Amino acid sequence: MGKMKITEIVEKELAGFFVENNLELFNCEYVKEGKDWYLRVYIDKAEGSVSIEDCEKVSVYLSKRLDELDPIEKNYFLEVSSPGLDRPLIKDSDFEKYKGEMIDITLYKAIDGFKQYSGILKGLENEEIVIADEKENEMRIPKELTAKVCLAVIF
Repeated sequence: MGKMKITEIVEKELAGFFVENNLELFNCEYVKEGKDWYLRVYIDKAEGSVSIEDCEKVSVYLSKRLDELDPIEKNYFLEVSSPGLDRPLIKDSDFEKYKGEMIDITLYKAIDGFKQYSGILKGLENEEIVIADEKENEMRIPKELTAKVCLAVIF
């Protein structure tokens, strides 16, 4: 069974459960790291923070459902967690949801001699991430050049 298929099964199985428990699926990935396979499910809430109890509840439910369905032939580790304070911005909708927030961008290839940028997220336009500095000077970074885009953690 392909990677995409497994994540689609997980999304489908969790849809109703998430509605009942006021949770959202942030991201799901099935990846091989070294010799081991990992099924990672990142959960979120529209309001409030994800608790350890939320993660445990999803883990227990999903583990039981996957045991019943048995869609994964290989041994794997199931991990359920919050995306964290420095959550990555993955989907186009994330760039809309977090407009106005400070973000950090890491690039595959330097632009103007730099591979890392920070700024206030203005949005995603024509596959370019638009950020602004404290003086409202805007910069456009092609999304395809980004290795990682995440919310900045400011203390």
